[in-house]
Amino acid sequence: MPELSPAAQAVLNAVTLKRYDVLYYACPKSIDQIKSDVAAALRAAVDQVVPDEPLYKGDQRWMFERDARQACRKKLLAIADELKA
Repeated sequence: MPELSPAAQAVLNAVTLKRYDVLYYACPKSIDQIKSDVAAALRAAVDQVVPDEPLYKGDQRWMFERDARQACRKKLLAIADELKA
């Protein structure tokens, strides 16, 4: 299994501790399916909570806030990409 970032490890550990009462690296062979399921759930949550937004809406403050939201979205989607791989 490739090395996971601390963020991806934290997400996987939360799921496997709840389901199997072990950390993700001690989980049964189903870890690949768990990773895929978690990635899908994370993507769905990101789309609901931090939807993709148009680049420009006219207001400078809106653009600054949009950039902050989209940075958060990008980080969460990076975790999902890492887990899907």
